[in-house]
Amino acid sequence: MSVHLVGGGWSPGGDPEVTSTFLAEASMRAAGSGRMVPRVGILVVVDGGSPSEAYRTGFPESLRAVSACEPVVTVIASGETFAASVLTDIDALVVAEGLTPASLDAVDPLVEEIRLLVADGLPYLGASAGAMIAADRAIIGGWRINGIQVCPEATAEGLDEVTVVEGLGLVDLAVDVHAAQSGTLSRLVAATEAGLVDGGVAIDERTALVVSDDGFAVFGDGSVWQVLDEPAGVIVGTLGA
Repeated sequence: MSVHLVGGGWSPGGDPEVTSTFLAEASMRAAGSGRMVPRVGILVVVDGGSPSEAYRTGFPESLRAVSACEPVVTVIASGETFAASVLTDIDALVVAEGLTPASLDAVDPLVEEIRLLVADGLPYLGASAGAMIAADRAIIGGWRINGIQVCPEATAEGLDEVTVVEGLGLVDLAVDVHAAQSGTLSRLVAATEAGLVDGGVAIDERTALVVSDDGFAVFGDGSVWQVLDEPAGVIVGTLGA
């Protein structure tokens, strides 16, 4: 089973290139429990109007459009935390789009259990915020480093300085999202150059980086931008397109 990191974006009719592998893994997990249809836990944290009502109702249905599944959606407000029961009797887990700091705070009481479940083979899909917090050292927002702008202010997630904290620890690389669409690749590059993280990946929308014991794969419409911290300086390249 794998960790699926999605750079954001979705289609009401489903995105099979991005989610079909995740849903196939969920079906395999369900079969081991004697279920024909996998139960997919979806955790959503709402802060103001983010994510939108259209996303909250439409994203679970977009998964169903790709493959038979039973979305089990839990929506809470920013500042609340998820109960442990959201991880009970599910065959896969999605941490959805939303405000990244609020999403990390909301799952904080469940971090150890999520790590154990994923280590035991539970498929995980992080969409946008859910992808960013999957890292061991998670970039959760900010648009300046030492007062200097490094990315658009609109991507700051309510933070001024680029902020890196302990994440879920499901992958050992920093993750940024909406890369080409919102200009966040520069935040990852700057954070790497400043020593805040040891490199990582910036993922375009409607694109997934799938990390497993066998390595990695890229699916979807866009690119995964790899940022490496080398002795000669920071190097940027693409893992897939």
